[in-house]
Amino acid sequence: MKKSSVFAAFAGVLLGLPFVSNAAYPVYSAYQGGAGNVPAQYMPSANSRVVSQPMAQQGQYTQYRNVAAAQPTRITGALPYVGSSQTTAGRSYYQPADYERLADSGLYVGLSVAYTASLMGGMSADYTGEQNAFFVPGAFEEADFHSDTMIPLQLSVGAAINNDIRVDFSYLRYSGLAYPTMVRTSDGAGGLIDATVDGGAITSNTTMLNIYYNIDSYTGYLAGGSLRPYVGAGVGISLNTVADYVVYDSTFYSEMDPIGAGAGDLTGISDIYAYHNGGTTEQLAFMLEGGLTTELEGGIKLDFFVRYANLGKVKTSGSIIVSQTEWLGDGAGGEYEAPYDSVFHYTNWYESGRLGMLDVGVRMRLQF
Repeated sequence: MKKSSVFAAFAGVLLGLPFVSNAAYPVYSAYQGGAGNVPAQYMPSANSRVVSQPMAQQGQYTQYRNVAAAQPTRITGALPYVGSSQTTAGRSYYQPADYERLADSGLYVGLSVAYTASLMGGMSADYTGEQNAFFVPGAFEEADFHSDTMIPLQLSVGAAINNDIRVDFSYLRYSGLAYPTMVRTSDGAGGLIDATVDGGAITSNTTMLNIYYNIDSYTGYLAGGSLRPYVGAGVGISLNTVADYVVYDSTFYSEMDPIGAGAGDLTGISDIYAYHNGGTTEQLAFMLEGGLTTELEGGIKLDFFVRYANLGKVKTSGSIIVSQTEWLGDGAGGEYEAPYDSVFHYTNWYESGRLGMLDVGVRMRLQF
């Protein structure tokens, strides 16, 4: 009797499982069976997809609906320039990978070579206010610089502070600059004549602290992002040297008519050699630069630039030694060349000029 009761109870549990299972799911009061009675909020939408999964126990299929994803918030308005830190609607815009490739970072060494396209300035006599200054043979009023081909070289060591700013310390050398080959010198009678100049090479050795700023955050991409425009400025000390030079004037300076001159009296001078001693001056210098940066393989960058450099003044030592041939009267209305050369030494007669250059060049930078 007990065994049959247990068996009957077990059989009843097995037969009732399907009904218990169905009762475990929520039942909607509006649902009466059939597709026509499904509420509108539970009907598949145009953006839904229906997936059928088999029921293991009954071999039937139950439909499940995936709710369509919400549409993303649309951000309107122009995007900021590349490299800008602006945000719109709380979102930051970052540079793409090909822009990061041109980013300045870390330490670097650089070497630049340029061509001086324009030379500004010239030498002038600081003794123009001296009384009778231009009666001195070999003295002159003003002269423009003479330039052979100048190829200024620059060596730089620096580092990028961030993606937009870098700072470096540079050594810049100019050579190939010279005194003019002709100057206007005194004719001994209050006028000026042309005289030949020999020597007077000018060199400048300049050390500067420079800062450069990439301006593509304002200009945007150039050449598809492969070029970055920049501007720069620098300030430092320049040592400017002018070598000794000679002003030669073959014009005869007649002081008096030999007729009536006594024997041995000075009647004239000729063949003037004026030796101007050069000098070195320490000057404040500055530069302004603008250009474009691009990148090669191996972390090498190239800066194509235009640079204006103002190197201050170049100045002589103020010493002029004049050698001249003298002519003496013979007492009979004639004259003869003196057996000696007369030498005069003038001091504190300075000549100076400001050095200004406009260069076009390229700089190679190796980043570490």
